[in-house]
Amino acid sequence: MVATACHTPICLAVPDLGGVTPRHWLALWQRRYDHFHRIDMGAWDAPLRNSALSHIDENVRRASAPVILVAHGLGALAVAWWAALLGKRAARRIQGALLVGPVDAERADAEESVRRFGPIPTAMLPFPSIVVASENDPYVDLDRAREIAGEWTSDFVNAGSVGHFGTDAKLGHWPLGERMLDILISGGPGLSRYTYRPEPPIRANPRRRTAKNQGLHRVGL
Repeated sequence: MVATACHTPICLAVPDLGGVTPRHWLALWQRRYDHFHRIDMGAWDAPLRNSALSHIDENVRRASAPVILVAHGLGALAVAWWAALLGKRAARRIQGALLVGPVDAERADAEESVRRFGPIPTAMLPFPSIVVASENDPYVDLDRAREIAGEWTSDFVNAGSVGHFGTDAKLGHWPLGERMLDILISGGPGLSRYTYRPEPPIRANPRRRTAKNQGLHRVGL
């Protein structure tokens, strides 16, 4: 990661439903980086939304530095709900969020544990964010992921055909994800050196953009 130790924020990982395996990229990042920690989401095989938000809030409040949230799957919806609940108070501690493969909790075939997190929040996230989606994710269509990114006023990245970004995708340390995390850590300067399947940001309502987000939205990945 590009940030120096004295300026490195704390990265808090919010895993997908059921947690992660030892070879999942979130687990590999946690082992590689001292400032990367995974939130214990409790009974995450049968999650409850209010409990999930409490776990995120407790860990953010205990953090000794600005926080970057790194969320996968259902974890991305939990982050969006937490941000919608806290609003500006969330923005005070969060430097940015990397939201990977957010699941569509409104799909008719979604699991009951996923539907509990529906409907998907439509409030603009009060901090810079990047939504990453796959062309063949079984839990969310690519166009639906673009729509979600627009509602959240997040930058959008098409990561290609990598399924649901799980261990079976064999992403290893996932260099593309590390680059996007670097972008959030550095706060925006030098984004243009990272090029990968550039797509224009999708905005549900362009007037909802804020000056705080201008730097991150300036350049695609």
